[in-house]
Amino acid sequence: MDKFNRLRKENPLFVYKGCHIAENNDNIDIIYDFEIEGLAEFHPGWSFPNSADIPVGNNLTLERLAFSLGMAEALSYWKAACSPVMRIECGELDEQQVKWWKKLYFMGLGEFFYINGIEADSEDFIKIESVGQFESHDEYRIPLSGCLVPIGGGKDSALTLETLISAGQKCQCYAINNRNSIVKTVETAGLQKNDLLVAKRKFDRSLIKLNDSGYLNGHTPFSAVVAFSAATAAYLNGLQYIVLSNEASANESTVAGKSVNHQYSKSFTFESDFHFYEEKYLRTGTYYFSFLRPLLEFQIAELFSSHRKYLPVFRSCNLGSKVSPDIWCGKCPKCLFIAIILSPFVEHDELCAIFGKDMLNDENMLQYFIELIGRSEHKPFECVGSISEVNLAVSMTIRSYMNRGEELPFLLQKYIDAGLYEADKIDVQLAELHRYYNENNLLPDAFTEILKKEMERLA
Repeated sequence: MDKFNRLRKENPLFVYKGCHIAENNDNIDIIYDFEIEGLAEFHPGWSFPNSADIPVGNNLTLERLAFSLGMAEALSYWKAACSPVMRIECGELDEQQVKWWKKLYFMGLGEFFYINGIEADSEDFIKIESVGQFESHDEYRIPLSGCLVPIGGGKDSALTLETLISAGQKCQCYAINNRNSIVKTVETAGLQKNDLLVAKRKFDRSLIKLNDSGYLNGHTPFSAVVAFSAATAAYLNGLQYIVLSNEASANESTVAGKSVNHQYSKSFTFESDFHFYEEKYLRTGTYYFSFLRPLLEFQIAELFSSHRKYLPVFRSCNLGSKVSPDIWCGKCPKCLFIAIILSPFVEHDELCAIFGKDMLNDENMLQYFIELIGRSEHKPFECVGSISEVNLAVSMTIRSYMNRGEELPFLLQKYIDAGLYEADKIDVQLAELHRYYNENNLLPDAFTEILKKEMERLA
């Protein structure tokens, strides 16, 4: 907390100075100018394919999109010193927009504040001053059709893509900086290379130098960046629906009793807020929603595992994504969670083949296991399912081992030793979960029908 207050005093002003849009062959390039006044300048950028041939000149719609993506990007650089004032010198925000961004910043930085021991106030942690204006005057909209499906290489987006294609939906995939698992997912779905739209995101590494010298670092709401960049990609490529793959489990807090959610920008709250923001302020005509919002991680794992062709190619490990080609690191809580949630539906040998090791038999995973089953102050700070789902998956897998008369893996035996296994509750909980359908969602009727047919396929 002392460092937070000291850095704010030493660096009172963060400036969003510029947003520059240019045409480059078939791409739209965007460069941002951010500054922590007197300390550092940052110039991150993006490059988007532009198959709809959207013009740059006097295009207020594109300018709003680029500016708003910059507001989402700015947070990563602002957090180094948490300057009490952010001055916006390009673009413009009304009073309602300022409140919208302050909510995203505060809630999206919940983990950052918690890990750094910062007691931030939702009103006073930042003052956003909008002193600029847009240069363009005319909105430019075109007819839109089809789906843009953001692909991260994991099980959720693979399930969304497979289900929509099987239902006859026209889909193009979207990725930020391509990876092997993304390409493999697209190929496995039966799509072609030109069905994948790749936006290139350039991170300004000057921020790393600040972090290495003692400035603040931590988690930011990256899925908000995904939302604004996907809206930009959809607009530039004439696509109507932006179909995310965030689930109901993302609504659960990471820290018990606190509104600290690692997945805030994957939550329904943010989804609803973004939907409102697009309709009122971006006005592209795109429709943003999460196809899997009615479901829990457990249900998604069951549906996904029935599409066996994706098991060898999907990857959900954040650490492993930094390796080329991307891998399962086998050492992090995300790897353990995926192993647990798939364990009732995937045979032991196949599960070990996915991760290259027996995750459930790894003694080094014990602390992560304790966090995942809800026996610690907080869940792992990762995109993982709810505590109740993890416990059900663990219990089902224990029962399977017992029914086969096989020795339990280390972590499952620890679960029994702790007196947590309750065999008589498994079927009741499973039945309740199979009936689960979260009505707090933004699915259009046609997509609701597609999802329910996919659920009925395994009923």
